[in-house]
Amino acid sequence: MFARVSTLLCLALYVSASAIPRRGEYESQCNTGSVQCCNSVQDSHNKDVGILAALIGLDIKSITGQVGVTCSPLTAVGVGGNSCTQQPVCCSGNNFEGLIVVGCTPINISL
Repeated sequence: MFARVSTLLCLALYVSASAIPRRGEYESQCNTGSVQCCNSVQDSHNKDVGILAALIGLDIKSITGQVGVTCSPLTAVGVGGNSCTQQPVCCSGNNFEGLIVVGCTPINISL
């Protein structure tokens, strides 16, 4: 009985430890720009993104691609509780106080 419990406990510990992002896991997937943690990633021509851009005085009509909405920078993932529970993205464009970040591409961490 003890052997079964020990085996199950070890297996559960292994599975949970392998799912935790390690330091640099996001950074290695972002060759250009910065790694951000965004609440959402939207098309730059999305109506809601246009409203947010207008509120901060940004002319978003000339921007193409995806933008991150409500973002914060990610560095040294897993250190000091700095992890992303929303959408990790790689952004190569301008950052407008984290409200909108231009040129974002979602990072796939399910490798």
